[in-house]
Amino acid sequence: MNSTTQQAPALPEARRVPEPLPGKSGRARRKGNRAPQQSFRSRLRRDKQMLLMMLPGVAFLLLFFYIPILGNVIAFQDYQPYLGIGDSLFVGWQNFVDLFGNPDFIHAFWNTLYLAAWQLVFLFPVPLVLALIVDSLISTRVRRIFQSIAYLPHFLSWVLVIAFFQQMLGGAGFVNNLLRDMGMDPIPFMTNPETFPVMVVIQMIWKDAGWAMIIFLAALASIDASLYEAAAADGAGRWRRMWHITLPGLRPVIVLLLILRIGDILSVGFEQFILQRDAVGAGAAEVLDTFTYYTGVVGGGWSSGAAAGLAKGVVSALLIYGANKLAHRFGEDGIFAKQAR
Repeated sequence: MNSTTQQAPALPEARRVPEPLPGKSGRARRKGNRAPQQSFRSRLRRDKQMLLMMLPGVAFLLLFFYIPILGNVIAFQDYQPYLGIGDSLFVGWQNFVDLFGNPDFIHAFWNTLYLAAWQLVFLFPVPLVLALIVDSLISTRVRRIFQSIAYLPHFLSWVLVIAFFQQMLGGAGFVNNLLRDMGMDPIPFMTNPETFPVMVVIQMIWKDAGWAMIIFLAALASIDASLYEAAAADGAGRWRRMWHITLPGLRPVIVLLLILRIGDILSVGFEQFILQRDAVGAGAAEVLDTFTYYTGVVGGGWSSGAAAGLAKGVVSALLIYGANKLAHRFGEDGIFAKQAR
């Protein structure tokens, strides 16, 4: 080697780049720094108390919701109870063809939509209004008393609710007896088919509005209180704070409950209507649930009743999917969030 050849100066120790370890990339080294994942058995031991608490609910869903779905196969059969599912004749879509050609089913379908529209328009906003009223109460004691009185009727069965309304508004009830004592004619509150939708909504408001109010109260509690303080400091009054802070904060919950209500729009209530069907007549109180009961159970048309129930379930699922897609259009998550691409 020539003695005049100059060697390259060595890099300072701080500037030298460490060479990667043989057989490992930088990404692999970063993965090696993570905590090791627990095995399935260790996670099972860790969460066994929570899993045991879930078992009754899971068993309830399996026994009363998921396993009975298998019975929908009789909607495609000429089901005979003494033959069973395995030996009953398969008829394909014939039960659905006969069902949609049945004028009683068409009447029950449109009557269900009519009563559901009444409930959606007049019942859905009531829990929200009650939640806003309770949230505006200053006294904690008054708030608790109001909440207890409001959601207590939810724990009563429909038999007791209808009996209570009958005692108050029936032909021999308190209100009509009071009208007779005043020399006035009694009013058929409970037997008038024309006012039956109004009576249905009043009964549902009295029974379930207070219970649904709890969801909105929980959503109100999650709104940051500093937003109200800042708005009040800027001179915003109570109505402007409600319009610009409270309602936008409740919007995701409102959209979620509205989607669920639309999906359940064909289930307007079985017990409430079957208890009053004889009083107002089948023309006013016949809905899909009562039609399925009288056709499938009372009339022995098991396949027709199953076809009606399956058609109702499919339409409800499509309504939930369509309402959720509409919520995505308005920028809301809905029931399940839209996957990002």
